[in-house]
This record gives sequence, structure tokens and C-alpha cells, in this order.
Amino acid sequence: MEHQAINHRFGSLKDTTPEAEKVQIELLRKAGTAKRFNITLSLSQTVIDLARRALKRANPDLNEFELKILFLSNCYGRELAEKVKKYMVEKNFYEV
Repeated sequence: MEHQAINHRFGSLKDTTPEAEKVQIELLRKAGTAKRFNITLSLSQTVIDLARRALKRANPDLNEFELKILFLSNCYGRELAEKVKKYMVEKNFYEV
């Protein structure tokens, strides 16, 4: 039901045919727990990398530290990002 609601709201985002999707699902079902876990980790890392690259393209004047703080802010909220920034500066991990 949730999948249908997303498709209705955003339109179909799939580039996979129904037949290919069935094969993918069957392969995932047959894969062991460790394999599925590794796939999940890989997909998560890919999403993180894409998000960081997008932030860098959108904010070319920020240095690496500032980009990391912006990433934290986007993912976990401004309050936590500011606490991390303050901690990093206080511990001399980064100078403002």
C-alpha cells in the first residue's frame, strides 16, 4: 500500500521492467543473510556518497569540514551538527 502511495504521489520512479524486478526479488530471497546485509551496506554507502557529492556541487566554496557539518545538519538536524562542530573546534580537530 505504501509503495502505491509513493508511486501515486511522485509517479513511477522505476527503470526496471516487472520481469527483471521479479528476478531481482527472487535472487534477494535466495541470498543468505550476510549477502543481503552486504548489499544493504553497499546501497547505504552509495546514497551517502551521492548526497555528499550533491552538497559539494551545490556549495563549492565550503571546505571539507564545513561540508561534513552540512551533511550532518541535513541528515541529523542542525542542533546535533552544531554540537559536533563545537566539539571538533574545542578539541582542536578543526580550526574555524
